[in-house]
Amino acid sequence: MSGPSLTLNDFLSRFQLLQPSLASVSASNKRQAAVLVPVVRRPQPGLLLTQRSPLLRKHPGQVAFPGGAVDNTDASLIAAALREAHEEVAIPPDRVEIIGTLPPVDSVTGFQVTPVVGIIPPDLPYRASEDEVAAVFEMPLIEALRLGRYHPLDIHRRGNAHRVWLSWYQHYFVWGMTAGIIRELALQIGVEP
Repeated sequence: MSGPSLTLNDFLSRFQLLQPSLASVSASNKRQAAVLVPVVRRPQPGLLLTQRSPLLRKHPGQVAFPGGAVDNTDASLIAAALREAHEEVAIPPDRVEIIGTLPPVDSVTGFQVTPVVGIIPPDLPYRASEDEVAAVFEMPLIEALRLGRYHPLDIHRRGNAHRVWLSWYQHYFVWGMTAGIIRELALQIGVEP
């Protein structure tokens, strides 16, 4: 018995038809950052993720999308996401087909982070930056977009309630902003739980 499937065409159609309204964005941080949400072009697409180096000062060992702060050489948020993906895992910017963005989210480190969704070829030779990335792995997109895999945890910090999403994939713990971005994409695409 085969499980549910999601073709790349299904994903693209749903993503482009169901673009979120950016008018309802609640991000308030001013410093800009961007991450690339790389969807791997396969008959059953994958979602490329990284595990940050345990030696990093911020978010060591966490599962993340390639990305980082916008710098003064970046022409746009998309350019920043592409530059960072190239620096972190050697994804050539000209091999990424940008299909859109998700609403920005606030990071705990004070950035407003814009997720940039792009399609990448299946045959790219990833090369993790030793300083920043401990592992590069691919999760089936249909599995990543299954809402039932994300569990809420409510945290109270400095008098404010904050919801964090948690999930596991194989031996990787996916949580925080990364899990929230994937969950937001799942809500937009409308894949069944």
